[in-house]
Amino acid sequence: METGQKNIKQRFRQKCLKKLQRATGYSAYVKDRKVLEKLYTLIRNSDAHTLMLYLPLATEVNLYPLIKRLRREGKVVYVPFMEGKSFRLVKYRYPLERKRFGIKEPKYSKQYRKRQIDIAVVPIVGMDATYRRVGFGKGMYDRFFEKEMKNIATTVFVARTLCYSERIVTDDYDVKADVVIVP
Repeated sequence: METGQKNIKQRFRQKCLKKLQRATGYSAYVKDRKVLEKLYTLIRNSDAHTLMLYLPLATEVNLYPLIKRLRREGKVVYVPFMEGKSFRLVKYRYPLERKRFGIKEPKYSKQYRKRQIDIAVVPIVGMDATYRRVGFGKGMYDRFFEKEMKNIATTVFVARTLCYSERIVTDDYDVKADVVIVP
């Protein structure tokens, strides 16, 4: 990526993060509920059984109520487990521990994912006209999807507020969405 293009992406990311940080308290709760209902409907209508979800940071859609509901229904839920500059998927299970970047994750597990992911839910900071993700800038999802894209049927982006650029600010390696869900 050229330096100029990289700076454009960084400025866009900062603008989007400020926008997300303003969605707090009751406003965030209401927005999260709307996103969760749409997401649950998509999961139910697509008859998805194996899901990749995430454990949220404060600026991300809170998926905990959805995780609880899906597990009660017998769905298989995987979440990221940080390893180096990327992550692998492990089954969601208790107890959760706060790790790097303040992200919660299950304790270390040798339970690797052995099957296709029907739906992967990915948090976004923003996206551009190519439906590619702008995240926090660490590249973890990009590295994971580079290796695992062939095993993921549908990729869904979620956010409390859509921060969208008509200008292309992403790179070819950035994760691309099949579906975007915002309030």
